[in-house]
Amino acid sequence: MNHEDMCLSPSSEYLTAVRELMETASRSEAETIRQASTVVAEAFERDGMLYVFGSGHSHIFAEEAFYRAGGSARICPVLQPSYMLHVSAQRSTELERENGHAASILDHYPIQDGVDVMLVVSNSGSNALPIEVAALAKARGLTVIAITSVEYARSTTATGPRLHDIADIVLDNHCPPGDALVSLGYNLPRVGPGSSVIGISLMNAVIVEAISRQVANHSDPAIYLSAGMPGAAEHNRELADRFRSRIPHV
Repeated sequence: MNHEDMCLSPSSEYLTAVRELMETASRSEAETIRQASTVVAEAFERDGMLYVFGSGHSHIFAEEAFYRAGGSARICPVLQPSYMLHVSAQRSTELERENGHAASILDHYPIQDGVDVMLVVSNSGSNALPIEVAALAKARGLTVIAITSVEYARSTTATGPRLHDIADIVLDNHCPPGDALVSLGYNLPRVGPGSSVIGISLMNAVIVEAISRQVANHSDPAIYLSAGMPGAAEHNRELADRFRSRIPHV
């Protein structure tokens, strides 16, 4: 660390760390983004959907991608309240470390075996639930894309495979073990998580590229408009009605 870095405020240090991580991920994951977007575009071409699952804080990936201005209408979030934070953060943390929940979660969704694609997000890559969801989706013939920190996953003491061992395509967010990026000293835990901002950017990059491939193939990309834009209400209503039977949360 040079003198200039030592003089950075904690907020500047955090933003600098995020920028550096973003540059690393953008450079290192370029080919993986291409592979993932190809798989997603091919699923859209065969009338498939992209399912997005994450437990705990990772559930925000599913919410980010769903019904999103500038996003694809072919994205179905896997959102089951018990495994999210707003019902009980402590209980959701316990549940994501238990085996045996994946089948009951996926049973809520009209997944087409061998047609759809599953994106599973877990920063540590070692919790039982996302690993089980990925394994079950793969057994049903879905291509599984993961967003995770490979370094974090390799540093954990949990037994068994990690998410990156199961997924067909792995997008590495390159975040450090523990996720937090800034040290304040005084024997305090590090602060400033990076996995969401990097991981969501990687996910959106895949979606943007997949939509662009649809356009290149002269296919209907089914893109949502921001609700504040002219004509958005009718446009978005038509898309929601079109996919209502495929997406329980519409």
